[in-house]
Amino acid sequence: MSTSQVVVDEHAHENPALLHHFATAGQQKNAAGLGMWLFLAQEVMFFGGLFCAYLVYRYKYFADFGSASQQLDIRLGTTNTVVLICSSLTVVLAIRAVQLGKRMALVFWLVATILLGLAFLGIKADEYAEKFEKHHVPGASFSYHELLPGQEKLPAAERQYANPHHAEMFFSLYFAMTGMHALHMVIGVGLFGFLAYKGWRGKYTPDYYTPIENAGLYWHFVDIVWIYLFGLLYLIDRHR
Repeated sequence: MSTSQVVVDEHAHENPALLHHFATAGQQKNAAGLGMWLFLAQEVMFFGGLFCAYLVYRYKYFADFGSASQQLDIRLGTTNTVVLICSSLTVVLAIRAVQLGKRMALVFWLVATILLGLAFLGIKADEYAEKFEKHHVPGASFSYHELLPGQEKLPAAERQYANPHHAEMFFSLYFAMTGMHALHMVIGVGLFGFLAYKGWRGKYTPDYYTPIENAGLYWHFVDIVWIYLFGLLYLIDRHR
């Protein structure tokens, strides 16, 4: 057996969480962190493509998209934004708890994050249900007959209505972007459930909490994506 193999075996004996192909815990943490940042980079490119498509059509059909944007419930969108910001805080508190070796505090904050994530998904499901009721879901049953922004004050004979085909395009992008974001939320909730169970079993300590740290990075990314979605879908030119 070579000297390097002996060193690796000694480290593995000292730290059960250290995988056999890493020489030190620091090396393992750096590799895991690099992998997470590379994953997030491709996620940026994925959502970036959706954002670019939205911005192109928003510019092309500005008034029609503005009309469709007004059909979104600003109160639900704002509530979900607050919920996600709070969930980012609970993730930070969970990481701080494991750094201090507080096992039950770690589990508590992870469960709090899960509950906030489920609250977000529940609110989004309610918002989707409203779109089905109003026939604003793209497809054969889609129906849209709404005024363009700023037409409410004009005489009835002079009012202009949004192009339903352009409005359907808005809602197609809305469901594509928010649907993919919701899928990432579901994955995150499942991930934190797994980590909470492992944390309760004492898997994570001040010497080893890389999975929680990387899951926190993922969750913060999902939160940032929603903030951009909220601004683009709910706020831009809403009252014009």
